[in-house]
Amino acid sequence: MDAVLIMIAVFIGYIAAYNLYGKFIGSKIFKLTNDNITPAKEFEDGMDYVPTKRGVIFGHHFTSIAGTGPIVGPAIGVIWGWVPALIWIFLGSIIMGAVHDFGALVLSLRNQGKSISDIAGKYINRRTQTVFFIIVFLELLILVAIFGMIIAIIFHMFPQSVLPVWCEIPIAIALGYAIYKKGVGVVKATVIAVFLMYVTVVMGHYLPYDMPAMWGLPATGVWSFFLFIYAFIASTLAVTTLLQPRDYINAWQLFIAMGLIVFGAIASGFTGELHIVAPAIQATPQGAPSMWPFLFITIACGAISGFHAVVSSGTSAKQVAREEDALAVGYGSMITEGFLASLVIVATAAGIGMAYQVKDGALLTGTAAWTHHYASWAASAGLGSKVSAFVIGAANMIASVGVPREIAIVIMGVFVASFAGTSLDTATRLQRYIVQEIGIRIHAKGITGKYIATLIAVISAMIVAYSTGADGKGALKLWPLFGAVNQTLAALALIVMTIYLKKKGGIKYMFTLLPALFMIIMTVWALFINQGNYLKADNMMLTSINAIVIVIAIIVAFEGFRALLFGGEAAADA
Repeated sequence: MDAVLIMIAVFIGYIAAYNLYGKFIGSKIFKLTNDNITPAKEFEDGMDYVPTKRGVIFGHHFTSIAGTGPIVGPAIGVIWGWVPALIWIFLGSIIMGAVHDFGALVLSLRNQGKSISDIAGKYINRRTQTVFFIIVFLELLILVAIFGMIIAIIFHMFPQSVLPVWCEIPIAIALGYAIYKKGVGVVKATVIAVFLMYVTVVMGHYLPYDMPAMWGLPATGVWSFFLFIYAFIASTLAVTTLLQPRDYINAWQLFIAMGLIVFGAIASGFTGELHIVAPAIQATPQGAPSMWPFLFITIACGAISGFHAVVSSGTSAKQVAREEDALAVGYGSMITEGFLASLVIVATAAGIGMAYQVKDGALLTGTAAWTHHYASWAASAGLGSKVSAFVIGAANMIASVGVPREIAIVIMGVFVASFAGTSLDTATRLQRYIVQEIGIRIHAKGITGKYIATLIAVISAMIVAYSTGADGKGALKLWPLFGAVNQTLAALALIVMTIYLKKKGGIKYMFTLLPALFMIIMTVWALFINQGNYLKADNMMLTSINAIVIVIAIIVAFEGFRALLFGGEAAADA
């Protein structure tokens, strides 16, 4: 029952936080008003700028920011103990992550839907804008490459997920066509689409697909190739054709999956099967880095993530129809993600103890199950280990409500792969926007077209993916950088918001300044520790890129705090 009570307390806490702190931030700090015309209406083009109903854009935004982040981060962060992991997720998402996402969305809504990089130039200076573009491009480069690889690995681990994930595409296209072209009611179309989606989940259990090796590429390399082609096509279509409807039905998939986990936890809790088996605090796990600052770097998306600022000021700001919808989309999506991350903690700290099968076929339960999986940092740090810890724990709980365990595993495998797919779509489109903005800034019209810009986004990611061989896993070489790069970007985005609020007068800027200070200290601390480790390992690639990130963080922090004290210098053509 301890896990169930914690889950209920966290849920109530998030509801209270939205209605108290979230609405306070919206009405008193950013002063939302529907009198402001949003970019979606001002620049409506049917392609990227599309005024969208709040529920639909919530689904797009939430699934885009979530991806696998709130799963893999907490699933490894729990190694330091479930208490510090849960505290960081709960408090971090309320006072840092949700404010960060919401603030980035509002700034973009009030600046013609421009990216956070472009906005940095307006409120600080041109130098900051340039280095901001560099770090955002680097982050998205890693993300596009890594999400292609993640989906490929999940398909390999859970071949039952292949059919349902690919079937989501025609279902989503049909949903978008029904709503936007035929005028079918959103509720009716949603019910049909979600029903069909779960029919394919059951079909996937009976029709698993293992990709064979082709063209000298192993299965993961072949999947990565097809996924990059898909990302190019999906990211050049109008948002209403695939991006919006797919993200929307994925949001419903999430709500159903979360509901199954919650009811499963309650059912198994009352029967005494579910209880926390992870240690409350484990400050020095074998082989793990120190909890400070790496807990705050490892658990990113469930608490705060710089990628969210790119999404908020990228695709989402171009689709919000009314400014007041930003509270639900920006703040609401982030605390929903925080609750998802909290469920991951329950699954990995308690659910995994219900049943865990090891390689020799033995079945472990209780503390023995958790200890076996989290025996060391090396044992629990791999992508497969992170995903499997959550899938196994969640499937154990879902089975308690009568869903066959093998079907529950398919549901969770599809859930993880689908969310990685939505993030791949969005990250590719966002990288296209960044390339186009860079083209405008350097007066290179040749790369401002959507097809050329998207091609640059995809090919650069493919170069990274296949840089180490045919398996498409080259992004793993850069993955150690991602956590620090991502959290650095979050800190820098908060600095931009702080300067915006400072210009409005009063002490409103303190609500973003304090989170900005915390995040810049944690991330720069982690960057310097990593730099020492990369130097010791004689890894010149990671050493060089990490050094660039350190320089970027210092430059933006210096320029940001100077602008905070003395005023910014607007970019010449911002």
